[in-house]
Amino acid sequence: MATTATPAQIAATLSKYRPLKALIKQVGPPPRLKVNPVANRYPTLVRNIVYQQLAGKAAAAIHGRLVAGLDNQVDPERMLTLSDDECASVGLSRAKRDSIRDLSSKTLDGVIHFARHGHMSDEQVVTELVQVRGIGPWTAQMYLMHDLGRYDVWPTLDYGVRKGWSLLHGMDEMITTKAMGTAADHLAPYRSSVAWYCWQAADQ
Repeated sequence: MATTATPAQIAATLSKYRPLKALIKQVGPPPRLKVNPVANRYPTLVRNIVYQQLAGKAAAAIHGRLVAGLDNQVDPERMLTLSDDECASVGLSRAKRDSIRDLSSKTLDGVIHFARHGHMSDEQVVTELVQVRGIGPWTAQMYLMHDLGRYDVWPTLDYGVRKGWSLLHGMDEMITTKAMGTAADHLAPYRSSVAWYCWQAADQ
């Protein structure tokens, strides 16, 4: 959902929740969520697939080689011209290669239509994206937050969010994914920012 609240206003609202108050005072307001231009959404999803389950530096190296191999033009038509050997040479695993190819094909076929996502609900966008091989709810939720600028995404499958939430609440054991489902309902409609604060807590 869209919001007219500023980061400072979101921080002030969330500060009323005691477990977040000290952290918000320490790190300040959350970043303003922005909508990624339609032309950038396919390349961003390709990047997200490359980064899945990899350390940052390794993923960045693979992604850099892939972009260079595409002459800095990351589009579905060009992506589908890469051979298996070319994909392997830049470091793409078979699973990631197949996922990116499926995304490319479904984009060209109109199954994935980036231009309409801004007019769709969060649930509709997730349902569309998870049709792509290798894209699950987590990747779709990151897309909602970072590409569509949605303010009330709650990524319960994210390890850092679960860890940060558990730390902020002084839990002896990490909260379960199931329990996370409703844990932040009272912090709507700003749960994307709550997730960001959880990441800050986990990083500290």
